[in-house]
Amino acid sequence: MAELRTIARPYAEAAFGLAKDENAFAQWSDALDALATIVSAPEMKALLGNPALSAAKLADLIASAAPVLSDSQRKMLLVLAENERLGALHDVSTMFNALRDEAEKVLSAEVTSAYPMTEAQVGEISALLEKKHGKKVKVSVVVDPALIGGVSIAIGDEVLDASVRGKLARMQSALTN
Repeated sequence: MAELRTIARPYAEAAFGLAKDENAFAQWSDALDALATIVSAPEMKALLGNPALSAAKLADLIASAAPVLSDSQRKMLLVLAENERLGALHDVSTMFNALRDEAEKVLSAEVTSAYPMTEAQVGEISALLEKKHGKKVKVSVVVDPALIGGVSIAIGDEVLDASVRGKLARMQSALTN
C-alpha cells in the first residue's frame, strides 16, 4: 500500500538516525522486526483501534510482548502509538532494513530455487555474488517448484536466470522467431 509506505518513511528514517547515533543497527533491526510481528498478530490488530486503550497503555502492552527494548526504542513505539501509526510498523521495519543495508554496503539477493537449498549451496552462491559485486551479499531463498530445476537470482534490478523454465522459455522464443 503506497500510502502506508509514505507514512512509514519518516519513522524509518528517524529510527535509522537514532540507530546510527547509538551505533546499534542490529539491535534496532531486531526490535523493529519483533514489534512488526507483534503488531501483525490478530489479537493485537483487534486492540489497535480500541478507543478504551490509551496510546501509552497500548505501547506498554506491545513492549511487554517484545524482547528487551532500549529507551529510545520504547519512545519510538510510544510516538507510533500516539500518532496511530502502529499499523505501519511492518513498512517501517522494511524501510529501516533497506537503509541499514545501504549504509553498510550490503546487497540483498533473492535466490529462487526449484528445491530447498543446503547452507553450503547458499554460501557458495553468496560467495560468488560477493566476488562479482565486491560487496557483502545477504541471500534469501525462495522455493518455487515451477522452475523445474536450477535457480534464478535477483539483485536489485538485475536477474540471473539459470532455471530450466527460463532455458525452455528462451528455447521456445528462439524456435518461434
